[in-house]
Amino acid sequence: MAKHLQKVDILGIQVTPISSTEVVSQVDQWIQAKQKHYICLCPNYSIMMSQKYPKFRQALNQATITTADGRAVAWACKFHGYGNAKQVRGTDLTRLVCGMSAQKGLSNFFYGGTEELLEKLVRNLHQQYPQLQVAGTYAPPFRPLTPTENKKMVAVINASQPDIVWIGLGAPKQELWMADHFQDLQAPVMIGIGAAFDFLSGVKMEAPRWVQKFALEWLFRLASEPRRLWKRNVCHPIFMAQVMLQRFSQSAGRDIIPSP
Repeated sequence: MAKHLQKVDILGIQVTPISSTEVVSQVDQWIQAKQKHYICLCPNYSIMMSQKYPKFRQALNQATITTADGRAVAWACKFHGYGNAKQVRGTDLTRLVCGMSAQKGLSNFFYGGTEELLEKLVRNLHQQYPQLQVAGTYAPPFRPLTPTENKKMVAVINASQPDIVWIGLGAPKQELWMADHFQDLQAPVMIGIGAAFDFLSGVKMEAPRWVQKFALEWLFRLASEPRRLWKRNVCHPIFMAQVMLQRFSQSAGRDIIPSP
C-alpha cells in the first residue's frame, strides 16, 4: 500500500500538497514496490471544470496524487492551512522524473501528441538524459479509439513493459484516460502532464524562468495562445473567490457550538 498522503479539499477536489521532489521520491517507491498508481497535475481550470463534469471530478479524486499545477491551486492549499504546499509544473516534474529514471534504469512510455512531436520529444530528452530508457511511444488519432484500436494500444504498451507511462492529451482527456485504463495497463505509474509534451519537444515556447518566478506564466501563455486560453484565465478570480468562500464557511461551521 502507498504511504498516507495528506489531502486538502479544494472545491471538491482532493489536492495533495506535495512538492515535485516528493513526487519523484514517491514514484520511485511505487516502482520498486511494484504498486500501481496514477498522478494528475491539477490547475485551477481543471478544478472549475470538474464542477460541471462528475466523471472528470471522479478521475481526479481517484488519483493517488493530484498536485497543485499552478500558483493559484498552491495558494488555495496554503489558504486552507497547508503552508508547505508547492506548485508542481508538468515540465519540471517530467525533467526530474526522467533524470531519476535515467539514473536508475527505469523505462518510460510516451502517449499523446503526434508522431512528429513524439520524435522531437524523445530526441530532446535523450540529449539531456542520454541514459534515459524509452520503452515506446504512441500517437493516438484525434478521435475516440474503437474498441479494437483501444485493445491494440493497451497490448502495445503492456508489451513494452514500461515503468512509467506519460500521458499528454490535455485535460480532461488525460485524466479520464488514466482512470479508464488503470486496470488494463500493467505499468506501475501513469502521469498526466498536459502541455509538457509541447514544451519539452520545442513545439511550443516555455515561459522564461524569470516569468515563472514572478507567477506570470499564465500571462505569457495567454499572449502566446489567446484564442485557446482566454477562458482559462477568466476563471482565476472566480476560483479564488470560491476558495475563500469555502474556507470561511468551514470556519463558520467550526465556530457553531452545538446545543447541549
